[in-house]
This record gives sequence, C-alpha cells and structure tokens, in this order.
Amino acid sequence: MGSQLIKRHAQKATAAVATPQRGYYSRGTTITTKAKKGDAATQHHVSITYLDVVGYADYMFLDLTNFTSQVKDNGQVVLKNTLTGHQKPVSAVSWSPDDCQLLTCGLEEVIKRWDVNSGECLYVYERPGVGLVSCGWFPDGKGIVSGMTDKSICLWDLEGRELECWKGQRTLNISDMAITDDGKRIISICRETAILLLDREAKFERLIEEQEVITSFSLSKDNKFLLVNLMNQEIHLWSIEDDVEVVSKYKGQKRTRFVIRSCFGGFEQAFIASGSEDSQVYIWHRGSGELISTLPGHSGAVNCVSWNPRNLHMLASAGDDHTIRIWGLDDLQCLGGTHSNGNGNGIVHQSNGRT
Repeated sequence: MGSQLIKRHAQKATAAVATPQRGYYSRGTTITTKAKKGDAATQHHVSITYLDVVGYADYMFLDLTNFTSQVKDNGQVVLKNTLTGHQKPVSAVSWSPDDCQLLTCGLEEVIKRWDVNSGECLYVYERPGVGLVSCGWFPDGKGIVSGMTDKSICLWDLEGRELECWKGQRTLNISDMAITDDGKRIISICRETAILLLDREAKFERLIEEQEVITSFSLSKDNKFLLVNLMNQEIHLWSIEDDVEVVSKYKGQKRTRFVIRSCFGGFEQAFIASGSEDSQVYIWHRGSGELISTLPGHSGAVNCVSWNPRNLHMLASAGDDHTIRIWGLDDLQCLGGTHSNGNGNGIVHQSNGRT
C-alpha cells in the first residue's frame, strides 16, 4: 500500500469516513465543500473544522472516483462551498446514500440537512428541550434517524415529521449509530458495555454485551457482522444475523486515551483495519484474525480509518499529526522506499510524505 499526504491540518484529525458512492468525509462545525479544478465530471471535496474531546480538527472530504489520477496528478483543489450554522461543535456527520446531501449533528444541539452542491441548508431537525447527539439516513434516503439526549431514538421523514420514537435507555450521548440496508434494524450503543439491536418491524430488541467498555462500532456491508472496538485494546467481530456471538478477535493496536475507530474493507470486506495510538494503521485478515500489515507514516495517534467502497485498494487514515493520509497499491516507482509485508499477500506499502 502507498501513502499520500492529502492535507496537513491546523489541529488533530480524528476521523475520515467513506461516503457510500464516492469518497471520504469528516465532520465539523464549519463544513467546506471543494471541487477539483478542471475536472469534467463534478467532484466534491469537504474540509471540516470542529471541536471534540481531543480539540479542534480540520478535516477534508475526498471524492475518490478516479482517485489515482486526482492524487498522483496533484490537481489543484478549489473552494466550492462553506456550510455554516451550528452553534455548537459538530459531533456527527452522515452522507446520504447518493452522496448529494449531508446531515450534520451539533453536540447536543440540532441536525441540519445540507445540499452538498449548493451549500444550502435544506432543513433543521430539532425537538424543544432535547438535544440531538447522532444522525443517520434511511437506506432509501427518504428519512433520517437520530439519538437524543433523553436516551431515545427517533425517526423523521425529510420534512421533519416524526415517524417513530423509542424511549428509554436506547442510546448514549455518543455519535455511533447504524441502520441496516433493509431499514428494519437500528443499532446503537445503549450502555457503556452493550449495543442495542432494535428490530423496527418485530418490535424486538437484542443486546450485544461486552465485558469491557465499548468505544465505537462499525456495521459490515452485508449487515451480518458488527465490528466493536473496546477500551481494553481489542476489536471483536460479532455475528448479528441469527445467533448473536463473537466470531473473531483482533489484537495488537494500541489504545489508552482516545476513541480509536476500525472498519471493514477490501474484496468482500475480507480485511479489518484500525487506527492506533502508536502512529500506525493495523490490518488483519478478517477470517483468521492474523495481523498481516502495519502501515507507518503518521507521527501521532491514528484515530480513524476508512476503506474506499469503490476502490478496494484504497484506505484513508486520520491522525493527531494534523493529517489525513490515503493508502493505496503502489507501482514501486513513487518517491520513497517500498517494501512488502513478508506475508505473501501482495500488499506493498509506502509513505512518501508528499503534500
């Protein structure tokens, strides 16, 4: 894999997450959309600044359609839109299924829905006396879901009409939330050591219960597995389709202070990637649990990783060194040293340090 430094930020970068169709995003109080100059097709880039528990972070979104030519040609990026309006730091961002709209959730504040092309705020979702802490889209893009400060989960249509609401201890004041592609199940962290699987149709709830504190989770593309990051520096892979059980564990990455996020990726999501506080990106084989590669390049904790859903050889990582880095297969002719990982899996990685 090769690493390209995309943007050096003023402060720590704590997330880089892939959109469903094209690229990467991050979240913020001020959101700036950018377009690559001279491209025939419309390209979207988003740079975001926000405050969270580790400080201010300036983020960049990359449209990764034809990403190789975009990055290696060092095409100029020009400002397109700046999205402003939140009164508090933004704690969560969610792209619409078609990448054309963006949800932003202010920290215990409101959710705003934006048109990415025009920069217009299309709607503000709020409930008097209750703050919103997380957001997500219906799979068909016709509604949204949110966690609330009163521990409830609510569903709205795009015009802000409340469709359903589950009250009680359904969520915590954190941003992790997911909904399956069929729209039937909502997933959220409901206690420090438990994840709620809420079946909307059957009105049935199941729990994933861990012994350690859960810091984050990620849903697989086929909606059958959940990747759960724990405070004890382990990552557990849970099967959630029939019997809820741990099917694999991944160890090696370092976590002592911050929320570190992991993701599925590669062909048929056969790999697991994670950030780490030792400045490296860790990659395991999903089935065997074997650690197959560590990618050096960052100079601070790597907080988040995101695998490109369109280009399966591309991975983004965000770190405390104020950078978001893009990793991809290299042709061995780029600047900097390259080497294989010695496991015979064909992965070659490199950090060339170019800006």
